[in-house]
Amino acid sequence: MIEDDISILRGLLDNLKIEGYHVLSATDGHQGLDIALEKLPDMIVLDIMLPGINGYDICRRVKEKNPDTPVIMLTARGKEVDKIAGLDLGADDYVTKPFSLPELLARIRAVFRRYNKTRLHPERYTFGKVLIDFKKYKAYVADTEIKLCSREFAILKYFIEHADEVVNRYDLLEEVWGYQSMPTTRTVDNYILGLRKKLECEPNNPKHIISVRGAGYKFVP
Repeated sequence: MIEDDISILRGLLDNLKIEGYHVLSATDGHQGLDIALEKLPDMIVLDIMLPGINGYDICRRVKEKNPDTPVIMLTARGKEVDKIAGLDLGADDYVTKPFSLPELLARIRAVFRRYNKTRLHPERYTFGKVLIDFKKYKAYVADTEIKLCSREFAILKYFIEHADEVVNRYDLLEEVWGYQSMPTTRTVDNYILGLRKKLECEPNNPKHIISVRGAGYKFVP
């Protein structure tokens, strides 16, 4: 939440937390942009008229870096040209002040629903410091390109489609390799070890590709 009006910000923070959201906040453009690019939030709600960097520039910078991050813009401006400018920069919704809190909460839920549907089969996906571009078959860790083979991309896509679920090794074998290849579960384990070395900050203490004893693996975004 990036908003320079302290009274509005406090009210929104309190109500969003009551709704169960974990909220980070900033009151100026520079601080807000730094948090947005470093913390990779699930959504950004920002005012347009901000000290330092305006909301338009923040939206543009965020969408260039993480195009899958949804953005809702807040503004006292109600002119159609201002709304068009925000939407053309990639904003997902636009709320004009004064607004009702129930309306904003409803719009936040609606944007999350839209993104959750598209994330089932994403072209680009981020987690931690990792960005995976399935369309271009490229992967980056902290902006450094990492070479992955097509099988590794397929494993990651399956993990993402089943995020936070326990994935059995045999399910991976069937979906990624197919029965005709006749690989073993040891093959899966070797690929997982390779992915951890390439993508995890601490491969021996992974935070995203977790082993579930006696069951398989779980991908935790």
